[in-house]
Order: sequence, then structure tokens, then C-alpha cells
Amino acid sequence: MSLNLNIYQTLAAAIVVYYVGVFLRVKISVLRKYCIPAPVVGGILFAIINCILYTQGIWKYEQDTIMQNICMMLFFTSVGYTASISLIKRGGVMVFKMAIVTTILIVFQNIIGSGLAMAFNLSPLLGLATGSIPMVGGHGTAAAFGPLLESIGLDSGATIAVAAATFGLVAGGVIGGPIGEELVHKFHLVSSAESERFDPSFNAGTVSKLKAVAGNKERAENAIKIENKIGQTIDNYRFMNAMAHLFLAMGLGTLVSGFFSSIGLVFPGYIGSMIVAAIIRNIADFTHAYKIYQRESEVLGNLSLTVFLTCVLMSLKLWQLADLAIPLVVMLLSQALFMAIFAYFIVFRAMGKDYEAAVMTSGVCGFGLGATPNAIANMTAMTELFGPAPTAFFVIPLIGSLIIDPVNASIITIFINIFH
Repeated sequence: MSLNLNIYQTLAAAIVVYYVGVFLRVKISVLRKYCIPAPVVGGILFAIINCILYTQGIWKYEQDTIMQNICMMLFFTSVGYTASISLIKRGGVMVFKMAIVTTILIVFQNIIGSGLAMAFNLSPLLGLATGSIPMVGGHGTAAAFGPLLESIGLDSGATIAVAAATFGLVAGGVIGGPIGEELVHKFHLVSSAESERFDPSFNAGTVSKLKAVAGNKERAENAIKIENKIGQTIDNYRFMNAMAHLFLAMGLGTLVSGFFSSIGLVFPGYIGSMIVAAIIRNIADFTHAYKIYQRESEVLGNLSLTVFLTCVLMSLKLWQLADLAIPLVVMLLSQALFMAIFAYFIVFRAMGKDYEAAVMTSGVCGFGLGATPNAIANMTAMTELFGPAPTAFFVIPLIGSLIIDPVNASIITIFINIFH
């Protein structure tokens, strides 16, 4: 039986697969523990079923890729929109140091991956598919760069990269906590924060409002109702403006990407859009000529990422990995070992050798092998045991959300052009 879905059927199937992932995350605690996203859960389950049915000769599955490509472009454009120079500068020396450390990590992940691939007499592009593309980049970057690697000669590039990203997601959650805990015990570190970390959304105005209703149950309940109503309000005008910024960046970005291609550089299609989105954002930051719609662009980007990831994972051809099993295992275990060594000996010392540095080390293991949510989960587990680390909770999310993706994409592109 042959099943070939059009764009609308593919989108409907992706939604069903996504909600299967949501259901399984609710029912299986280990998936929540290691921050495995619902699109990954549902998508990989579908890919496994597809692999079984295909290898048994029961069916052949194909799906449309138009919506997948649009969602990929929209997600990475929203990432470029977050690249605010003024916000990064506000982070100070700690953010700068972490950015340098992370850049070094990205470079070495690609050197290790490509070096091991060549040691197995395989294409160095395979090493990149197990390097920073899936490790620091996670599933989003793996799904985006995988087809690019295939287009320049790496068979099953997308499948390899996404499989490596799944391994990294689990490994980052497994090694981060123990490494951070070992550092705390070995160096007798303690939290120096005076009070528990506040959510940044609890600003002075919110605190004053809470104090005003303290002790008055009726007023408190009314305040909560008002806040909930405000929090659930969707402003169509703001979302339309956010979409306008992103769509404009996507359109103009194709011209930038086309220019790069014309001079012989190999880039993923979204790079131009990321650059234009960053320009739009920073012009607004410095000139205040128009407003920025950060929260709305993040929502649009996250929605796009959900659809994009689900579609990519559904299309994986897992049976193509059989011949690469041993090299892949060696390369992925080597990446996990390197991450542990790098975090313990480099990250901890570079960030100050104190308690905050230990918590950040745990976080780097999370996003260095998986994703920013893994980093937050690792750090939260540590602070629950050893006390608050407000600096770590400022630096790591800032690096993970604003800096890591553009830097990683740039370095990956350099390596691709070296080996291509």
C-alpha cells in the first residue's frame, strides 16, 4: 500500500501525531523528567511504526514538505528577531564569558565529530551531523541542516542528525545534574544568594500589587481574576504586526540567501531571514522608530517549531541507519564524554569556580547536548537541593535563547564550506 499525503493531509496528520506525543508525555514521567518535547515523542513513535511497516513491505509513506519548509523558515526568522544587541550587552561580563565558552564548545564538537567520521573512513559531513548541529542545536537545527547535508552528498543526513539530537537530549539531562552535584560537594560550594530567585515577570509593580491585596481575600481574588483575564487576552493588532515583521524578514531574507549562494557559499535557506530579522529588531532597539513585538514573535516561532519538528520526525527513514550503527554509537558517546569533561574542567573554571558556576555548568550540559529547557531543568534540580542561583538563571536562558543559535549556525556553515 502506498500512502502519499498532500499539504493539508500532512498538516492534519502532524497535529494528530503531536497530540499523541502530548498524551504520552502526560502519562510517562520519564519523558517529562528529561524534557523530551511532545513533537519529538509523537514524531519518533510514528517514525518507528513507519519503519516497521516499510521494512515488512506493508506500506510506503510519503508526505508533502511545503508547510514543513514554511514553518522552518518562520521559526528561525523568529530566532533572528530575538538577537537584540542592547539586551545582550545588559548581561555584562558573565554573558560575554559564557558566549566565548559556548563558541569553543561548538567548534570542538564539530572537530570531534568530523575527526571520528574520517577515522572510520566516512564523510566528515557525517561528523557534522553528530556535532554541534544536533548537540548544541537540538532537533530544530538538526531538522533544518539535515536536508542541506543531504543536498551536498550525505545520505540520510536528516535522519542521522535528528537521531543524534534525540540521544543528546537524553544525555544532557542525565549527565548535567551529577556533574553539578559533584562540583558542589568537591569544592564545598554554597549559595550566596540572599533570597530565592524571583521570576523576572514579578517586577516592582507586581510586587507592590501583591502587597496591596495581602490580607484581604476578596481583593486578592479580584486581582487574580483581573490578572488572569489580562494574561489570556490576545491582541490581534500586535500579532499582526509581529507577523508583518517576520514575513517581511522572510521575504527579504531570500534575497540575502540568494546572494550568498551566488558567491558559492553553502547556507541553509533560513540564514538570510535570520539576518534581516536581527536587523529589523536592532534598528528598532536603537532608533525607537517602531515597536518590537517580542512575545508575539516568540509565540509564532514556537507554534511553527512544533509543526516543523513533527513533520520532520514523521518523515524519518530509520531503516537507513542500520549500516552506520557502530560509527554512530562511537561518535555520540564521544560527544557525551567530551561534554562532561569540557563542562567539569573548562566551564566551571571559566565562570568563576563558585556555586553559581557549578549551576551554570549543569545548565551547559543541558543545552550543550540538548536544549535550553534541559538546561533549566538541570539547574532547577540543583537549586532545589543546594539553594538559589539567580545569576545562572539569568545567563543560561539568555545564552540559550539569544546567542547560541546564530553563533552555532555560523560555525556550522563555516565547517560545511570547508568540507564541501
